[in-house]
Amino acid sequence: MKISENTSVSMPMKNMIGIVVAVAMGVFAYTEVTSRLTSLETSRELFQADLLKKSEQKPTDQEQFMLLESVFADVEKLQITQEQNMTNKVNIEFLKDQLEKALKDIEELKDKVRANGNGHG
Repeated sequence: MKISENTSVSMPMKNMIGIVVAVAMGVFAYTEVTSRLTSLETSRELFQADLLKKSEQKPTDQEQFMLLESVFADVEKLQITQEQNMTNKVNIEFLKDQLEKALKDIEELKDKVRANGNGHG
């Protein structure tokens, strides 16, 4: 068999379309894989750049960040304590009013007992 540029090949159209579709799918898959690899490499580079920036922080900056976190925790505790104290103040004022009323009632009862005692004697 001699092959030249004038050699003709006969192939069913169904096979030819199948080959073209397979090649198109291969090209599409290759493009998608390449795109995904590029995206992942970019993400990795950005991540490494962020790590480098964070590692360049001076020790004083790191200490200040730690102090700020500690201060925020203390402020949260103080807010909770403040809210509890406000509740206690309301309770104390209520009990104070109740005690004053009770003392007034006791004095009135004492006056009545004295009045009854003086009338019989």
